[in-house]
Amino acid sequence: MKKYIYILCMAAATFLTACEDMLDKKPYGQFTADLMTAKDVEGMLAAAYAGLEAHYFGNNPAFAGPSTNWIFDVRSDDALKGGGAITMEQNIHLLEISNLTSDNVSNFNKWENNFYAIARTHNAMRAIYGSTLSEDEKRVFLGELKTLRAWYYFDLIRIFERIPYFTESDDPNTVRIDKYTRDEIFAFIKKDCAEAYEMLGEKAPSAGRFHRYVPAAIHAKVSAQTSSWSEVLQWADIVINSKKYTLYNNFMDMSKIAFDNKYEAILAIQFSTADNNAHINWCNLLCTTYSAGNLFGTGDDFFLASQNLVDAFRTDDNGLPFLDPATAPADRVSASYKGNVDPRLDFTVGRIGMPFRGHEYTNDWCRLKEVYGEYSGKKGLIDPSSPDMVVGFPWGASALDFKLIRYADILLLKAEALIETNGDLLAARDLINQVREKAKRSVDLNYTPVDIDPTKANYKVESYTDANCTWNQEYARLAVRHERRVELAMEGHRWFDLVRWGNVVEVMNKYFAAEAQYRDYYVDAEMTENEIFLATPYAEVNNANGLYDIKDNNDAAEDDVVEEN
Repeated sequence: MKKYIYILCMAAATFLTACEDMLDKKPYGQFTADLMTAKDVEGMLAAAYAGLEAHYFGNNPAFAGPSTNWIFDVRSDDALKGGGAITMEQNIHLLEISNLTSDNVSNFNKWENNFYAIARTHNAMRAIYGSTLSEDEKRVFLGELKTLRAWYYFDLIRIFERIPYFTESDDPNTVRIDKYTRDEIFAFIKKDCAEAYEMLGEKAPSAGRFHRYVPAAIHAKVSAQTSSWSEVLQWADIVINSKKYTLYNNFMDMSKIAFDNKYEAILAIQFSTADNNAHINWCNLLCTTYSAGNLFGTGDDFFLASQNLVDAFRTDDNGLPFLDPATAPADRVSASYKGNVDPRLDFTVGRIGMPFRGHEYTNDWCRLKEVYGEYSGKKGLIDPSSPDMVVGFPWGASALDFKLIRYADILLLKAEALIETNGDLLAARDLINQVREKAKRSVDLNYTPVDIDPTKANYKVESYTDANCTWNQEYARLAVRHERRVELAMEGHRWFDLVRWGNVVEVMNKYFAAEAQYRDYYVDAEMTENEIFLATPYAEVNNANGLYDIKDNNDAAEDDVVEEN
């Protein structure tokens, strides 16, 4: 059953832990491990999976610390906070302009969502060890839990420079934040992925649960974050050679419920409109476009694309991007822009006068155009005329899953690994071209709902060939980085790519300077090397009995803390 984890969450509520400290390792409840059946353990497993929703503590913690990581796209050059004022969700505004403090609620919510999910994962592990389940049953359950733990820790270590790392055998209330280095923690995450791959089978126990290619894909992502290119090739090949995945036929397929858990979906958060909408995508609820006539409800219109991202979709007469900024046209994309654009632009954001899920996107869809512009995100919204969309609140909600890792991501990571090792550059080009060909075939006027209009935009995207470019390592590196940006735009990847490429500070300061002509609040914005990672949440440091009381690169942000009463 597709929405397996949410149905089981309700059953699990009778025996899940209830502890004062969210990191407390002691599982209190009605059942002891030796009395647990496979169904009972599935309930605890479901509670661990539910951490992907980031909705343990209510709506606001899901908005501020989303597992979809849209607020980190806002930290990048791809997106703007949006909403009805700069002061709305000001914690995210401060992240956008790189004004970091350790009392920012987004720091705390991101931290608590992941660590609470880790606590539930460990509770389930300990229950399995002492249960009467068969060894085969234990192996599968533990493989899934190791995969979840790997993802939660990976999410944390990309965002915070220092985190405490502990397993199900440790007492987290005794673990110092500097017990392990970042390299050691990345190694632990990779170990969990490798072990989970061996423990899991070719097929998932049920839809929405993990098989062995999920931890393989996570391993490829983690290895890219550490620039371990041989490991990227190894694990990306495992995913690709499994033949379980293929690119979508049309770029809009990722925004259709009919394609949940199909084609490109490798690691996806399972959402549902059952159970009184308790398990819709609360993380992205604020990101619903305003929409004239309340087609998507009274959307909050957070999370809009930057002009910089929109301009990245411009293409030349050969249908290739302007990889050299010096060759880019002076005209930026606007309603009057006459140049060529990659069609993925209009599958990603709303533009005035263009279709938006079969309706015309107008000025009335923009909540605060004078501050945040017009480019509302599309990818998380389905056709508003569909019976699968919730009417009214929660705005724009549906059972559309959110893809944390999709197949195009893995193809491009393999291409990047080949390029960075100066390996088979032609094979890398073929992988990139596969993704570009998907974009090209998506210009299909018979595909509904309508999101493109060739009478108003000149769509042109072509593959790289010997005839239209000089395909060497330097050019290929620019090409794959560009492809990741436009293919995965507004899916929570851009910030982490910039960080691992080592150019995030340079890119962001250039972006602030250029985008300031559109956003007054960028005039004084600046990023430094000490502002790449979020600070350890002040509340956590304050309550950790000295375990987190160290000086590191969080110093600059922590010095700016507002003292709590």
